[in-house]
Amino acid sequence: MKAADLPLLASVSRPTIHPDGTRAVFSRVHASFAADDYIGQLFTVALGGEASPRRLTRGFRDSSPRFSPDGNLIGFLRATVNGPAQLYVVDAAGGEPLAMTDAALGVTDFRWHPRGDRIAFLTRVPEHGRYGTVADVSAESEPARHIVTLRYRSNGVGYTTDRRAHVFLADVPDVWGEPIPAPAPSAHDLNPSKSAAELAAHRDDERAGAALPAPGLPVAWQLTTGDFDHSGLAFTPDGSSLFTISARHDGRDDDLRSAVLAIDVGGAADGRAVSSTAVQHGAAPEDPAAAASRGASVRTVVRASNNLSVSALACSADDALWMLATDVGITGRDFVGRNTALYRVPTLVDGSAPIRVTDSDRTDQAQLDLDAAGGITPLSDGSILVLRPHRGRVELVRVHPWGTFEAVDCGASVVTAVDARDSAVVAAVQSGGTSGDLVLIPFDFPSTLSSAGKPRQLTDSSAAVRATGLVSGIELTVTGRDGYPVHGWVHTPRGPGPHPVLLTIHGGPFAQYTTALLDETQVYVDAGYAVVLCNPRGSSGYGQAHGRAIRQRMGALDLADVLDFLDGALRSEPSLDAKRLGIMGGSYGGYLTAWTTAHDHRFTAAIVERGFLDPEAFVGTSDIGDFFGDEYVGTDADLLREQSAQFMVGRVTTPTLVLHSEQDLRCPLSQGERYYAALKRGGVPTELVIFPGENHDLSRTGRPRHRLQRFEIILDWWARHLPIDPTHRSFDEPDRENVRPVS
Repeated sequence: MKAADLPLLASVSRPTIHPDGTRAVFSRVHASFAADDYIGQLFTVALGGEASPRRLTRGFRDSSPRFSPDGNLIGFLRATVNGPAQLYVVDAAGGEPLAMTDAALGVTDFRWHPRGDRIAFLTRVPEHGRYGTVADVSAESEPARHIVTLRYRSNGVGYTTDRRAHVFLADVPDVWGEPIPAPAPSAHDLNPSKSAAELAAHRDDERAGAALPAPGLPVAWQLTTGDFDHSGLAFTPDGSSLFTISARHDGRDDDLRSAVLAIDVGGAADGRAVSSTAVQHGAAPEDPAAAASRGASVRTVVRASNNLSVSALACSADDALWMLATDVGITGRDFVGRNTALYRVPTLVDGSAPIRVTDSDRTDQAQLDLDAAGGITPLSDGSILVLRPHRGRVELVRVHPWGTFEAVDCGASVVTAVDARDSAVVAAVQSGGTSGDLVLIPFDFPSTLSSAGKPRQLTDSSAAVRATGLVSGIELTVTGRDGYPVHGWVHTPRGPGPHPVLLTIHGGPFAQYTTALLDETQVYVDAGYAVVLCNPRGSSGYGQAHGRAIRQRMGALDLADVLDFLDGALRSEPSLDAKRLGIMGGSYGGYLTAWTTAHDHRFTAAIVERGFLDPEAFVGTSDIGDFFGDEYVGTDADLLREQSAQFMVGRVTTPTLVLHSEQDLRCPLSQGERYYAALKRGGVPTELVIFPGENHDLSRTGRPRHRLQRFEIILDWWARHLPIDPTHRSFDEPDRENVRPVS
């Protein structure tokens, strides 16, 4: 695979299964160099037979489909060129989608009411006068921001305190009804005889956010207010309450705790009606007490005092509330390497104590570290489907209410999302040969998922990218200098070698390399480099002790692990050239790359990308600067400097390329600039590349042309400092007999 093949990588969304179990709908999205954006549509695929997926919509970027409870409609998010995603509904049989929102900052998530006549959604509400809510007022012309909190920005979003994420509820429009045209202007609208009182009343209505919705758009009721963000949505089975996650406690600016709130939606129509137009134009927030008096009753179901950081919610048919959450300890900040667990709130009483169902503290294989972003899928028998990162894979796991679990065979190494009905489970998966596909897992109660039949692949989105010559990794476990096993992979180009070697280090650090198709690895191997990668201590997927091992001693055990794994790979694979080594990594991987070159000078060159390099300067500049460094490297000045790549930069002699993004708020641009300046002043051959308009996620979700340019810059750096033997043949040549095929 070459960098120019990026558009061949298609990702698939969480599938949604029709209530009758006959078909599933999903979105398929891919990069487009022509549009310099990501485009995609909804597809439908039959669960019985061998029919190919069929395109259902033709939007610019359609995503996040969900069937209505009766299966007659599909709700989804549609983004336009340069426009944020809005909520749409469409006849499940196909037809013209109907917009439900025109929110200024777009819709990020939604859920159907169990009756199917309303939809709850999340959107950021802009402060009036900002973010284009007043015509001709540019960002540079907005009023000054008065900040009194530690946290006021977020990577990929920007400022947050003037655009809080709130919960709305809207009636579903009649997709089969008569279209509503926009009213034409009339002379009456310009009648100068209107009284001053009438004009004043009209202005008061506008200030109250009571403007009529745009033609065809339903009125939306704002269910939450105040200076709080909200995430996650889950209705009770009877639809009387809607759950969401928020932090409203007094110490929310100093800890990572969150609470679960229940909103009474039975009286939502009596609450604050805010048209989508009002959201568009930044209606002023209403006082919470006034909102409560109008019927928007909000109560706390799980309190922040439980010391949980909640990431996902779901309700089961027996009225139980399920949560994915991480215990952040009595300080409310101890997040380092903490496993995510499944919790159950059996009775929906205010302040109910959640019960941890999965054991995240055990040291054997019964320990479950769940994917905080993987979602929760309740089954009708009371069991739950969740995702488990484990040793470079992500498994689908069925958890029973009493805590026992079983792994579900999905026919692939990495599961990214799932939906289920009593007759079937459909999972979105990745592997070494696909960037995203759907598989069907037969399911007949009360048997286990795996006993009902083998998984069947429903889609094949990656045939074109497989044809470019993908290679699979050689799995390897190396015993380190202290006897600790380090797990990872080696990818080698074709031919006997010896091949120059790139040691690549993942971000996080509480993340993991997996066996799924990784564009980075394939592009470098195609160019002629062997790629060595592993999951050192500090990574996820190997238990809580593994993840917490580097807390306040970064650069010790993790440095030993990556170097020991590299040495083990060089010993085990004779085609690797131990005299031609490069090292690279991003975020935490950028840190460990910079740290390694300060302590080991065997590498010919290095690439430090979006690195966490200077813990002292991280505070006050990063969106996580008030807690991340404190927990990972500590607050003692001497201890902090002992783990600082910036403090150790004077030891570096390795030629280093520094890559950074202009709008990176996670590891701010100043981290890369200061490191580059120190290298330059120290006489180290170094270059700095800054990508405009990009944030911390450039390599994953940046503009496609920037992602292509990034690869070209990286390969140019390696070509100059770690050139390939000219006898190496590229994969675009017809002879591929030595290429190991992916599974």
